Amino acid sequence: MGNGPLILWFDQIGIKDVPLVGGKNASLGEMYQRLSSKGVNVPNGFAITADAYKYLLKDAGIEQTIRNALDGLDTHNIADLRKKGRAVREIVLGAKFPAALETEIVKAYRALEKAYNQPNVDVAVRSSATAEDLPDASFAGQQETYLNIRGPERLIEACHKCFASLFTDRAISYRHDKGFGHFDVYLSIAVQKMIRSDSASSGVMFTMDTESGFDKVVYITGAFGLGENVVQGAVNPDEFYVFKPTLKAGYRPIIHKKLGLKHKKMVYTDDPKAPVRNLPTTKSERNSFVLSDDELLTLARWACTIEEHYGKAMDIEWAKDGDGSSVGTGKLFIVQARPETVHSQRKTEFIETYVLKEKGKLLVTGNAIGSKIGKGEITVIKSVNDITKFKAGQILVTDMTDPDWEPIMKIASAIVTNRGGRTCHAAIISRELGIPCVVGTENGTEILKDVKLATVSCAEGEQGKVYEGILDFEIQRFDLTELPKTKTKIMMNVGIPEQAFDQGQMPNDGVGLARLEFIINSHIGIHPLALLNYNELKKKSRKDEKIKEIIKSIDAKTIGYEDKTRFFIDTLAQGTAKIAAGFWPNDVIVRLSDFKSNEYANLIGGSLFEPTEHNPMIGWRGASRYYSPAFEPAFALECKALAMVRDEMGLTNVKVMIPFCRTVEEGKRVIEVMKKYGLCQGENGLEVYVMCEIPSNVILADQFAEVFDGFSIGSNDLTQLTLGLDRDSELVSHIYDERNEAVKRLVRQVIQTAKKAKRKIGICGQAPSDFPDFAEFLVECGIDSMSLTPDTALKTRLMVAKKEKDLGMMP
Repeated sequence: MGNGPLILWFDQIGIKDVPLVGGKNASLGEMYQRLSSKGVNVPNGFAITADAYKYLLKDAGIEQTIRNALDGLDTHNIADLRKKGRAVREIVLGAKFPAALETEIVKAYRALEKAYNQPNVDVAVRSSATAEDLPDASFAGQQETYLNIRGPERLIEACHKCFASLFTDRAISYRHDKGFGHFDVYLSIAVQKMIRSDSASSGVMFTMDTESGFDKVVYITGAFGLGENVVQGAVNPDEFYVFKPTLKAGYRPIIHKKLGLKHKKMVYTDDPKAPVRNLPTTKSERNSFVLSDDELLTLARWACTIEEHYGKAMDIEWAKDGDGSSVGTGKLFIVQARPETVHSQRKTEFIETYVLKEKGKLLVTGNAIGSKIGKGEITVIKSVNDITKFKAGQILVTDMTDPDWEPIMKIASAIVTNRGGRTCHAAIISRELGIPCVVGTENGTEILKDVKLATVSCAEGEQGKVYEGILDFEIQRFDLTELPKTKTKIMMNVGIPEQAFDQGQMPNDGVGLARLEFIINSHIGIHPLALLNYNELKKKSRKDEKIKEIIKSIDAKTIGYEDKTRFFIDTLAQGTAKIAAGFWPNDVIVRLSDFKSNEYANLIGGSLFEPTEHNPMIGWRGASRYYSPAFEPAFALECKALAMVRDEMGLTNVKVMIPFCRTVEEGKRVIEVMKKYGLCQGENGLEVYVMCEIPSNVILADQFAEVFDGFSIGSNDLTQLTLGLDRDSELVSHIYDERNEAVKRLVRQVIQTAKKAKRKIGICGQAPSDFPDFAEFLVECGIDSMSLTPDTALKTRLMVAKKEKDLGMMP
């Protein structure tokens, strides 16, 4: 027999035992022993140790035979790798399983049956390599997993296959590339009680955002059925984010919820030879989230507990045990946890940004993995049997990947898959390799099959895009260690929630302008009054074809919401919260909606509620809408969304800004309406700012200062109204210039007035982003902050620092 024990139970092992039981088992034992008392549920089980594997090799006398079979291996020659890998697996599977080892395994299995009071207890049999999950190498998924294994005979068979899977083609290739000898890594096996998630749900969560590395969120994904579909990328799962700082303070900060397609689910069968299979999900399942809000918060709290225990970012698998009535207990469990291996290795002295410099024909879209851009020749490969056709530098397009694809993934310039979410195999490996990847395109293999050359862009937010042809791009690199401090706050203009986690990690002093219009336009797309009047419109739709189409569009967008106004509130709240979380704890000044009537009319159902104005730019917009009886109910939805962000999610760094407030009286009326719907100035630290974008705001700045906590100069509208021109008209565009002396005098004047009144004043208009000399002028005037487009924030900071130094201003 081996030198050490062949079997160890989870309560006998901990994180220090990686050399004996591998990373997976050591982690399961650590959690079972240390975290169960903290409320984290972990199913019991036992480890078949690395000594058992060594015993198999020795007892069967096959080590030298394996060495001979691997002699002269070339992992970059796919055919050679496959031939040698198959030969080694056949050697291991052909070896007689030691009787003493079999006896020990069966004895432990019988004890597990007794513990769960379940004859033929269902177990998962997973490999646990002894070098698994080292900080610089993720061995996850390199070996096999066997689910719903019942009875001693099937268990021994699964263990034998597990031992052989130490020599899968991908495992051999991965070890070789990471510099591990094939006999420096041993295999332990986890035998763990299964959680009946086939009648519930399961998934993966990370204690950080997997794309940006933003570490203040728990990112949770899930689908119905057993978790292998999520891990392998066979389904596009539901996605959720929970914000850690305010979760720990007792709030309910679910800042993002997105329904996945979830076309199928993996369930148990009664066939011992094929113990699991996939079934299509029902329409009801596809249109439902896999977890309740309470369950999401429980998982997020457990994730924080696990992360705090290990002292590092973690990659965690969870499962729900049935529905709690006919099957299982309905409880949640953690079935695996390992260190996150990509962002924890990233050096943060530099920021590298990929910028696409050309536009091209958009072919397909999906989820962007990473933030890079790749280009090359398209190669569509549908079966792993054809991977020998792939050449280095090509773009790999396939249905989905699993670890067998890794030998070619590492030589691809980019990867595109039909299926999978942001925690699937393709996503995890491409992140680790630093290769741009677009997952979940649904039909990429079909659309791209006749395309020769393409550019894959993951540099444009959450959506990954594949363009026809080779497009030019550049890589901008900033040295963060050389960025100076400034007295003038350098903030950002942000409107796209999906970019907030990335942008918030750039040096910044917060958000000077968070626009709600993008969230309303892109994520909601429906006029708020159409949602408020949904039931009346539905009645009218029986006789009116136009309204019938509007109802159809609303129903398609608001799946899962009986109360259609709740869709507006939740979506707006989550989009805003994502921005506030990305920049926490710095101020995020949210400007209330400032659509013009022609822009509102373009939303679904908008034409039914909007007037036709000859000059909407100076018509019914901004503050004048909020207290109008015709629009106040719609404005109430905005207020409720922002109150939800601050009061339920705890993101009190959100401040509110009123746009296009023509008179002091209007300002007072809006503040009263806000109070009516849960946004009370001064309560819980809520500050209310006013946009300074109309000459009346400058002329009466002393009076506006008595109503508001601060000002933000909107140089775009201030220029238009000072010079008396329509900035949308190309006929007079040659006159439009923020640097006109009339505009500059107004800017200088309002800064002086605000300072005298002891009110904050910043600028969020385009001028300082576009014109360095205008930014210098603002520094001379003593402005408190500049809010800039993210692409200019770093460059402007350098220029502002120099100007402040010239003026003798101390940061």
